[in-house]
Amino acid sequence: MKTPTVLIAGAGPTGLALALWLTRLGIAVRIIDRTSEAGTTSRALAVQARTLEFYQQLGFADELVEGGVKVVGVNLWVRGAKAARVPLRDIGKGVTPFPFALVYPQDAHERLLIAHLEALGVQVERETELVRFAQRADRVEAVLRKKDGSEAGCEAAYLAGCDGASSTVRESLGIGFPGGTYRGRFYVADVEASGRAIDDELHIDLDEADLLLLFPMKGKGRVRLVGNVSRGLENDSRELTFDDVSERAIKHLGLTISKVNWFSTYRVHHRVADRFRDGRVFLLGDAAHIHSPAGGQGMNTGIGDAVNLAWKIAAVVQGAFSENLLETYEAERIAFARRLVATTDRGFTLATKRGRVAAIVRARIVPVIAPLLFRLPVLRRFFFRTASQTGIEYRRSRLSAGKAGAIHGGDRLPWLELKSGEDNFAPLTALKWQVHVYGKAKDDLAKACSELRLALHVFDWRDEMKRAGFREDAAYLIRPDGYVALADAAADTARLREYFVRLA
Repeated sequence: MKTPTVLIAGAGPTGLALALWLTRLGIAVRIIDRTSEAGTTSRALAVQARTLEFYQQLGFADELVEGGVKVVGVNLWVRGAKAARVPLRDIGKGVTPFPFALVYPQDAHERLLIAHLEALGVQVERETELVRFAQRADRVEAVLRKKDGSEAGCEAAYLAGCDGASSTVRESLGIGFPGGTYRGRFYVADVEASGRAIDDELHIDLDEADLLLLFPMKGKGRVRLVGNVSRGLENDSRELTFDDVSERAIKHLGLTISKVNWFSTYRVHHRVADRFRDGRVFLLGDAAHIHSPAGGQGMNTGIGDAVNLAWKIAAVVQGAFSENLLETYEAERIAFARRLVATTDRGFTLATKRGRVAAIVRARIVPVIAPLLFRLPVLRRFFFRTASQTGIEYRRSRLSAGKAGAIHGGDRLPWLELKSGEDNFAPLTALKWQVHVYGKAKDDLAKACSELRLALHVFDWRDEMKRAGFREDAAYLIRPDGYVALADAAADTARLREYFVRLA
């Protein structure tokens, strides 16, 4: 077996996305997982626009879109009646090539990622567990255990802990995982049903005591139900079944259940690791942060971790940057994870809090206010950028510099549809550093880009570019993950060269 550059512990969406990006960047990986097969059930459903943009860079975003359900509206129910509807169709129009909310279950998601990884010649090693590891000056030495109990050594330049909330990697490093567990018990059920709420839209039952969500899924009448276990059952020691919790869904949403494909109960946690890196070892996904299900952010955040780390490891291994570049992984991702946990914590607490005041807010005020707020374009845009993760920025990162127009170093490159029918994201499929100019490029810029081995992409100026935040004739240095590294209104080649000298 070829010696891997990166050993990836955990083959969920985060580990698979990391393996795909690293492999596409020419970095050898070995990915292991203790389970015997990919997940067949899951709680994660939402695939956000930013994740689809990352997958578009790899060439398979359309497969998820075709296999998922675009949610065009959210319906709010109170006491068995539809109280309000919030339209979502093309809510992110003009922001991204994926201006919608997409439901695509994690189990199908994992199978798709595995298929693309196998097409690149990489197999997930199943029933293989990371037992222990030690760091050396130039490598990580790990011990892996197979199904038969035999153990074997593995060396890699780096170890990526993508092994979930009970991460062996994190615990072995002694990294704290502060946070807490929400009161109450929750359930998730994949069912086949008919009724008023079966219409490819999201339905939320704002009962005075509990919360129930219905997500549309691919397949006639197939939906996912997520809700509170009632107070009379939440501390029940026996193993609950769907029959124990189904009455509310049947009564309040008018469902007729014909089949239960699977059912599970769980507790919800909110935690962020104290550190995301220890020497040559990194934490990603649930090993680094776990969230409430509010907003469908957890899985997508893990995939964002993977993309952020992948190009940085590749740049260091291939000699383009020093090891110091790897310090920016934690700096960029931990700040976002902490903000996200705090935000989803507030939303989830409001949605599930018990008591008379909370019940009044959910059942009487939210159905009135929500549709009104979503009529305001500014708030619709803000909500979409936040939920879709297209609003994530790294302006405080040491990799970010300058400002040109409304765009700062550290911002995600704004998306633009071009007259040719293509868009300015098309060059990002190269997964390489590049320079964009919207307008005309200075004569010496092409020479500087050639010397620095940077592709230069020049787009004819149009008025909508200014509305998107671009400044005419400015130079934008773009990272492999689609974020602006340097925004320079003067398109100064000396500043462009100095950027790389500083990070070398």
